[in-house]
Amino acid sequence: MKLSRYEQETIVNYNAGEQTATLYTSDKAVMWKLDTLVADFPDTYKLTGQDEISKTYSFPKSYVSYRKPRIVSTEQRERARQMMIELNKEKED
Repeated sequence: MKLSRYEQETIVNYNAGEQTATLYTSDKAVMWKLDTLVADFPDTYKLTGQDEISKTYSFPKSYVSYRKPRIVSTEQRERARQMMIELNKEKED
């Protein structure tokens, strides 16, 4: 069964009373990332369920992260642009 991009949802669920978060997803990219984490860190990340279109994982809720947006100055942006130009020149040579 193929889902539309809109239907490929990911839901993270946890509460104040437990130390474990549950992640349900039907997004293939998220599944690949979590499957890699399950393989690399089996004591931390667990695959707890799956069906034809989705998978459910559990992991410590302390691994759920909220970040403030990164602010890039004009100077930083220009420096990065120059670095990319240099890298492209090196590849062409």
